[in-house]
Amino acid sequence: MRVGLIAEKIGMTQFFDDNGVLIPVTVLKSEPCTVVALRTTEKSGYNAVQLGSKKEEGGKHINKPQLEYFKKLGLGNFRILKEFRVDDPLIYNIGDVITVEHYKKGDDVDVTGISKGKGFAGAMKRHNFGGLRATHGVSLTHRSLGSVGNRTLPGRIFKGKRMAGHMGNKKVTILNLKVFGTDVSKGLLYVIGAVPGSRNGVVYIRDAIKKPPVVR
Repeated sequence: MRVGLIAEKIGMTQFFDDNGVLIPVTVLKSEPCTVVALRTTEKSGYNAVQLGSKKEEGGKHINKPQLEYFKKLGLGNFRILKEFRVDDPLIYNIGDVITVEHYKKGDDVDVTGISKGKGFAGAMKRHNFGGLRATHGVSLTHRSLGSVGNRTLPGRIFKGKRMAGHMGNKKVTILNLKVFGTDVSKGLLYVIGAVPGSRNGVVYIRDAIKKPPVVR
């Protein structure tokens, strides 16, 4: 497993392949990410590489312990930090820079982001419930949830019951997306398909960990 990449979702566009087939892609922009820390099994109990992105001059949005650490490194102050699990962190050095050149066309990646918040939503919209009957016996409750509990025992609603509530604004990972291409000069990465989050939202890219089986 290699180190990943921190990027920003720009939006969606489309390309045509060599056969004239339209390919919808998501455009991700990544500033050069800098290796700021290494985690090893001997010291931390696991192997990982920490990347920093979004340099900030004054450090207004960074807490004091991090500012002191960045001061010792002398690499600048980073607003966004992300750890990526790797097989061998010692092949990287603090100060190494990772760009979109890290990925090539055809690579399988997983992309993680925060989904768009939809506010308070009912059970039909939030969980795709079918609703109650639209015929005899149901009065003004067609989109309601229905029964949510049992009888005297257990006499309560189980935790995790799918009900109305805040929809979206959660961490979502889309697996096995294909890299359509890159633009190294502009720091752009084109990924086939949709990616969670709104425009300008931060996303994290890593090598796919659940590649689909090869059908022969």
